Amino acid sequence: MIQASQLLRRALLADALFSGVSAIAMVLDAGALASLLGLPEALLRETGLFLIAYTALVGWLATRTALPKGPVILVVAGNAAWTLASIALLLSGAVSPNLLGTIVILAQAIATGVFAELQYVGLRRSEGVVAA
Repeated sequence: MIQASQLLRRALLADALFSGVSAIAMVLDAGALASLLGLPEALLRETGLFLIAYTALVGWLATRTALPKGPVILVVAGNAAWTLASIALLLSGAVSPNLLGTIVILAQAIATGVFAELQYVGLRRSEGVVAA
């Protein structure tokens, strides 16, 4: 367990809010988003469903002053991987988003990368091991 720094808690909370809003939009209106962005509806809906669980985990972590270090490291690594995977998705040709879809994918990749960086710095600023 670590004593979470204020930066870590705020970065986790911002991540949970961003992810939660994205999840709601993708799950409730995947069809409209698919048309607007030129992305597969199934990809958007399934991503939204994943983000519901992710939001619950990150939101829970954000509410703790003492929290397990392992899940925080997993969140940081996951955000870094998500950033790279988003760019790889665009470069792979597996999807053919329109210009707005490309901009949205790049914007969320940047935002996710920023969350990873803030969470990493916040983790490094957190106090060492505390009793459970």
